[in-house]
Amino acid sequence: MHGLAIRTRGLVHIYHAEGHDVAALSGVDLDVAAGEMVGLLGPSGSGKSTLMSLLAGIFRPSAGKVFVGESELSTAPSRDLDRLRATDVGLMLQGAGRNLLPHTTPADNVRFAQHRARRAGRDLADPADVIADLGLAEHADEPLGRLTPGGLQLAAVAVAVSTRPGLLLCDEPTSQLDHAARDQVLEALARVNRAYGTTVVLVTHDPDVARVLPRTVTIRDGRIGGEGRSGEEYAVVTADGFLPLLGHVRDRLPPGTLVRVHEVGDHFELRAQGDADDATGSTGKDR
Repeated sequence: MHGLAIRTRGLVHIYHAEGHDVAALSGVDLDVAAGEMVGLLGPSGSGKSTLMSLLAGIFRPSAGKVFVGESELSTAPSRDLDRLRATDVGLMLQGAGRNLLPHTTPADNVRFAQHRARRAGRDLADPADVIADLGLAEHADEPLGRLTPGGLQLAAVAVAVSTRPGLLLCDEPTSQLDHAARDQVLEALARVNRAYGTTVVLVTHDPDVARVLPRTVTIRDGRIGGEGRSGEEYAVVTADGFLPLLGHVRDRLPPGTLVRVHEVGDHFELRAQGDADDATGSTGKDR
């Protein structure tokens, strides 16, 4: 199975709660190439987990389109979404226990996760081999209760990739792990990405995790507020010309500040009203 690309256009999701509407996402345009490994960053309530649920076909958007590979999830029948999650899209919820059957073993969990895909005719690896690929060979038949938190999370990864999905979605896969276990889980995800070409998208709030990812996308107030490349963050101009300011710039420019954009040589500068000599930020023309 090769990696699946992701494309969203004008993605909006509104929750109806306590007599009023809350927009969790407000026009998200996102492209992830097949085989990429991308982190979704942002504060609590910014819309990261909502976006993850839309990419998994768990929620349907209030407006806009979601494509995973050739499938448009926003209009697909529920049975097609169920089949997609059983075969081509692996999903890890936050917390290992939410992804595993208790009182069983890692091998039992992988076997159960593969059941529907095998019935559909998918040729899959033996559960013992899936677990061994992630460094848990000696724990394959051990009760889950004996595994460390890191071992449980690796077992959850094994379950999520047991059908060799083209897309793996992970919600906070390293939360509440010590540094050693965190690094083991990240290496396991990177190995899946390299070895199988699986597209990996993970939600994280950990800056140490973000720094080791080849690409990050920051969600702020329901929009894409920035992208990271090799540890450096960039603002992203949206299709409607909206330019969200990066955090350190927003701290210097309170709401209501008037800002002008000046073209200076091969870059642009943002200047607040009355502060023409002080450039608050700049970006290259081609970024």
